[in-house]
Amino acid sequence: MAFTGNWTTNAFKTGLMDGTFNFTSGSFYLALYTNSATLDATTTAYTATGEASGGNYVAGGNLLTIAQVPTVGNGDTAFISFNNTSWTGAITARGALIYLSGGGNPAVCVLDFGADKTSTATFTVQFPAVTNTSAIIRIS
Repeated sequence: MAFTGNWTTNAFKTGLMDGTFNFTSGSFYLALYTNSATLDATTTAYTATGEASGGNYVAGGNLLTIAQVPTVGNGDTAFISFNNTSWTGAITARGALIYLSGGGNPAVCVLDFGADKTSTATFTVQFPAVTNTSAIIRIS
């Protein structure tokens, strides 16, 4: 199955309610995937199935660095974002998964790149601007 869009996972939604996710102390990763991966809103956790390879990419992806701690901006939207992350070498990926490391590696969100993206030197995932209207994770 191919990627079918960007998703906030159901695991993340329920995990916010039961205390699974803590963005001030947890370690969050971004893993890259090929178009053979099956990732959507029902994705519960990190999986190596369909994961990208090549260059200096290692299974599990990169540890993300928080660019904006959880905050509320202009109105009632809480948001958080991460710094861009990258790998060197030839890599092709169709999308990515942000997940919390540990405790079963629960999934946060699925990112669909819209098409295969290929690098020959550096593969960079660039996150959107850190604002209440465009940050990668927003809750209103």
